[in-house]
Amino acid sequence: MAFRHAGACAKVVGMSIGSAVFDPSDTGPKPILRVRNLKCHFPVRRGVLQRTVGYVKAVDDVSFDVLPGETLGLVGESGCGKTTVGRTLLRLIPATGGTVNFDGTEVFGASGVTLRELRRQMQIVFQDPGGSLNPRMRIAGIIGEPLMVHGIVKDKDHLRAEVEAMLVKCGMPKAAADRYPHEFSGGQKQRIGIARALSLRPRFIVCDEPTSALDVSIQAQILNLLGDLQKELGLSYLFISHDMAVINQMCQRIAVMFKGKIVEAGVRDEVINRPKHPYTQALLSAVPEPDPRRKRTRVVFQEMAS
Repeated sequence: MAFRHAGACAKVVGMSIGSAVFDPSDTGPKPILRVRNLKCHFPVRRGVLQRTVGYVKAVDDVSFDVLPGETLGLVGESGCGKTTVGRTLLRLIPATGGTVNFDGTEVFGASGVTLRELRRQMQIVFQDPGGSLNPRMRIAGIIGEPLMVHGIVKDKDHLRAEVEAMLVKCGMPKAAADRYPHEFSGGQKQRIGIARALSLRPRFIVCDEPTSALDVSIQAQILNLLGDLQKELGLSYLFISHDMAVINQMCQRIAVMFKGKIVEAGVRDEVINRPKHPYTQALLSAVPEPDPRRKRTRVVFQEMAS
């Protein structure tokens, strides 16, 4: 895949592993999501009494903004903390520290009616389309359950109409509502997962590697669907992936994670064409080159001792 250049600015913390943050200009639009100093540490327990002997810092002092209608890509190798960031800011995993502000509302301090409204506005599309769907429920129940929980639908006929409309919007037939998840392919299951996330009319969606479990041809269909839905509904995405080619297609800005920290962040073309951090350079050198006549020098990243 060819990467085109556009003049912009990326931020990087030296040549060692630090923490970077990309802030839109003060003269630009107000961020819909503002994450500051987010931390998520998991205790390490040992011995018969299971005493805490240390902590795994899955997310360590991460900060970024997401603007209305844009896609911010969060990229890095497996285990770097990308998924934990997405789930922590949605309160699916408890945070150790930091703040998350969604359109002026503090997410971690919200409760009651405020929290219910945040749940409507912030949704997630999971990585495993099969594992995220209840195998004992029909598709009508899977997509319709959030509508009933939040009291959006008035009766069964209204519920059915909403479910069918969402299925059609995501490229599925209305008849799919009466079937079970095991009757669908991986790509179809992911479309159903997207329909469920969209059923509450959210403004922000965490896309947690939504195409990594799919064939390449199906990946393109899902990416195109997400792009079309974003244009139509004005959605904002946090797009999590380890695939730089996918990130290049989907995102306007990129944040690169390594060992729980953001080490480089900036506008897409600047990060891809002029990466400053050695880890970003190593990631980009691992992207397959479709033209066999072109030679690419593989960069091996070696972390400097602290």
